Parts: sequence; structure tokens; C-alpha cells
Amino acid sequence: MELDLEKHLAEAAASIEDAADLDALSEVDTALLGKKSAVTAAKRGLGDLEPDQRREMGGRLNEARATIEGLVASRRTELEAAARVVRLEAERMDLTEADRGRRLGHRHVVTQTWDRLEDLFVGMGYTVAEGPEIEDEWHNFGALNFPLGHPARDMYDTLYVDYGEPQSTLLRTHTSPVQIRVMEAGEPPFYSIMPGRVFRSDTADATHMPVFHQLEALVVDRDITFGDLAGTLEAFTTAYFGEGFTTRLRPSYFPFTEPSAEFDVQRPDGSWLELGGCGMVHPEVLRAGGLDPEEWSGFAFGFGLDRLALMRHGIDDLRELFRNDHRFLSQF
Repeated sequence: MELDLEKHLAEAAASIEDAADLDALSEVDTALLGKKSAVTAAKRGLGDLEPDQRREMGGRLNEARATIEGLVASRRTELEAAARVVRLEAERMDLTEADRGRRLGHRHVVTQTWDRLEDLFVGMGYTVAEGPEIEDEWHNFGALNFPLGHPARDMYDTLYVDYGEPQSTLLRTHTSPVQIRVMEAGEPPFYSIMPGRVFRSDTADATHMPVFHQLEALVVDRDITFGDLAGTLEAFTTAYFGEGFTTRLRPSYFPFTEPSAEFDVQRPDGSWLELGGCGMVHPEVLRAGGLDPEEWSGFAFGFGLDRLALMRHGIDDLRELFRNDHRFLSQF
């Protein structure tokens, strides 16, 4: 009986290993462990043995059965894994493009401009400040010297949010509110830039988008003058565009600066391009930020990041930056 049992285990192991799929293994499992199996038949014959022999043989049959069950379970795991690989391969969808090996992802041209400007100003000793895109009326207008009913509020075609009192919450129209938050959050001196996304109710065309990006700078310290502003703008222009570019300032008006100016950049070919607005921080804005204008003075300037990207790369349509056409974006 011992030799028969050992032979049976060897044959069972071979049968289990030869099972090519789950259906075949199920048939082997029934043949080896089912009601008509050799192990089951041997168990039925235990009653004919003496008690001591019955205990010994019963134990060996239980061990044999456990061994066979373990072999079946192990083989089933292998076959299930193989079947899963076959099924997944059959269901796999190739979502890659044929020329993926020749195109690697990279930062968007606006992001490249944003990062380059941050690096430039950080190198000049500025910190980077951020603020919420959904802003309250006070930070976006009131603290920046826009009184209620001021026509400049309408000039921005503001997108108001349905939250709180009517016209109390809005999508920020510029990054200037961050200047107020910088002044509220700490003590001067401040040398900070505020890059970010802004929103206005503009119709998309070659030079305007309802969502675009700005970068503003704020300097507040003792004895800051308009000459410091002009020198900073000239240093920025040379560092960003190169030695062939220079700037000029033209008188202008903004509620949050006094005096105010537009600053233009001159290309190497002699042509001028308006880049942004600037000026000395208005005393009322300093007061709104919790500062005494008799002790502190400062300047601010801001420009569109998207327009700066257009200038640097010779792009003539702002909408190209937002179409996500890889044929265009892969050039930068």
C-alpha cells in the first residue's frame, strides 16, 4: 500500500503539472480528489483494517490528500496569472502616437516665461508672493484706491462671483491685490513679485484673452524714488531681453500709483512696444496696507506674461498660446 500511495502521488503531481489551462486542471482535480478518486476509494477501505493500521493509513491518506490539494492550488495560481496576462494583452489599447520617441513633453511657453522671470527677479533679491484668484472687492479695488462708482471698475469688465453680497466677490482682474496682502502680512521693507492668472470679460482676439497671466512687482522701503523705479526697469529689460533693448517711461494714470507711467521697450530695430504700467505707490494704498506714507515709499510695476512671451519669441497672435497645438508649442 505504501508503494502504491507513493506512486499515486508521483502520478498526481505529473498530471497536475501537465494541466495546460484551468479547465484541464479542474478535470485533474476531480479525478484526484473527487468521489471516484483513488484517495477517496482508499479511505472507504480503512474500515477493513485493524485500529492501529487504520490510524496509520488514515494519517498517510490525509497527508496525501493535503499534498495533492496544495499542488492543485499552486498550479491554479500559475494558470490564473497566465490567463490574466493573456486577457490584459488582448484588452490592451495602444494610446501612444507613432512618433512618440521623437517628441518629449516640456513646459508650456508661458510657464517657461514665468519661471525665467521668477529666476531673474529672485536673482535681483526679490521674493515671490501669491494670492487667491477669487478675490474680495476690497483687495481688488477698494484698497487700491478705486472708490465705489469709479469708472476704472467698469474699465476692467469684471467677472463677479455669486457669493456673499452682490459685487463683493470676483475673479481678480489683476495681480495687484497681492501687493495689499504682502503689506498686510509683514513689515517692510518689501521687494516682491506677484505672478499669477487674472480674468477679464474680454473677447478673444490676437491681443486679448479673457484669461491671461500677469507679473507685478512691489518695492516698499525708506527713501525709494522714481529714479529707483526707472533703474529697476532698465536693469530688468537688459537682463531679460538683452543688451539691444532699452526702456522709456510715458506719463499715465492709475488709481494705485502717483505719479504713474507706461513703460515701453525699444527693440534693436528701433521700434517701441508698450509693455506695462508702473509708478510710485499711492499714499492711500500704503495706508490701506497698514503703512505710514510719511515713513515708507515705494514703487510698483506690472506687465502681461503672455505678451512678454509673444515679444521674446516673435509670436503675433496671443490665441496660439492657448490652442494646445503641439506643432506650435513644440517650437519653444
